[in-house]
Amino acid sequence: MKSARQTAFEILLRVHRDGAYSNLTVDSMLNENTALDGRDTAFVCALVYGTLERLISIDYNLSLYLTQPIKKLRPELLSIMRMGTYQILFMDKVPDSAAVNESVRLAKENKSAFAASMVNAVLRRVAANGFVLPEGDENSFERMEIEYSCPAWVLKMWADAYGLDNAKAIALDALDAKHVVLRVNTCKTTADELIEILKEQGVEATKSDTIENALVLTKQGALERLQAYKDGLFHVQDFASQICCKAVDAKPGETVFDVCSAPGGKTFTIAQYMNATGVVNAFDIYQSRVDLIRSGARRLGLDNVKPFLSDASIFNEHYGFADRVLCDVPCSGLGIIGRKPEIRFKKQNEIENLPELQYRILCNARRYVKAGGRLIYSTCTLNPAENQEVCNRFLSECREFTAVDFMEEFERPDGSSYLTLLPHISKTDGFFVAVFQKRGEQ
Repeated sequence: MKSARQTAFEILLRVHRDGAYSNLTVDSMLNENTALDGRDTAFVCALVYGTLERLISIDYNLSLYLTQPIKKLRPELLSIMRMGTYQILFMDKVPDSAAVNESVRLAKENKSAFAASMVNAVLRRVAANGFVLPEGDENSFERMEIEYSCPAWVLKMWADAYGLDNAKAIALDALDAKHVVLRVNTCKTTADELIEILKEQGVEATKSDTIENALVLTKQGALERLQAYKDGLFHVQDFASQICCKAVDAKPGETVFDVCSAPGGKTFTIAQYMNATGVVNAFDIYQSRVDLIRSGARRLGLDNVKPFLSDASIFNEHYGFADRVLCDVPCSGLGIIGRKPEIRFKKQNEIENLPELQYRILCNARRYVKAGGRLIYSTCTLNPAENQEVCNRFLSECREFTAVDFMEEFERPDGSSYLTLLPHISKTDGFFVAVFQKRGEQ
């Protein structure tokens, strides 16, 4: 049987060497290694995601004690040393001696025996000196990059948009453990009933104060193995995404388009707000993801969800018109780096073309809106170029739409009708939502 550390090492190696997605690789490896118990599984997840989250901090501290550039280390060796450094600097319950000794053992067993003594020496120096930060101004973006393990260009963008204190708070929040949030399938059960059902199946949940019919898990297991999951009583969905669905304000019997639907979480919640009446047309550009939406709707018993293969940037006159159109566009994802750590390592030039694509999708989506209907634009990023700037451009060029106020219980420090959810304030993922109304009678 593979140990928890060996499993974590193999996952990190795939992420580093092959560019694999951490969440998919974790799920795959844990499904293969069924001999690991719940405690070991939790340790694997903490070690993998923690190492990735703190990668910038880890690499800086490792580089202080290496005689060669860190990028020249073999992938196997680098993955082992990163894991060891994370355990020493950021896992209080792991003794330094165990982190060092287990890292040496991994090196000997994974094509790195030649460097076992180096692993031992470097990690002992990491343990002796603790977490080291660059000298100088504590508010410099270069120092903050190491402290918060977040690229300097992202921190600067957030500081420019939301202020330095908020930038630090967003980055710090991304390093905290995230609660798993469920959306109750109100077409099949109630929040109170689901809490009791989950309790019987070994899972503890409490009602959210943020939004109705959302449950926060306080004790969990493998959710997809639960009978409650198989019976379609819930799906996993963060508060921010559920808030977006509420902003759509879909009514029973209406027609709703979700033009960038996959994997379908927002589609499902909107369909539940409609009491599974009317129709929610769910579009995605990839067939595999359309199949994913169809499978999820079937599990949840939402017969009013109709999945379609479609490119959101290209108009199709055969689809007709809708009362509500949700445009949850592809984005940089900088609001969810606390859940998907690899996002924080995107290069600035990788996201420069996104606003143009987002604008093109939004302009196309507007063509499906009935007179008097509503168009909702959303992202899971905290980047004004992808959020406010896209929306402002849309309003200046598409004069048949006006921005409308919605969900006034959430503060808007900038005074606009747009809603920006900052994680440390709203206790949600970072998110942006705008609602536009088309002129004319519905």
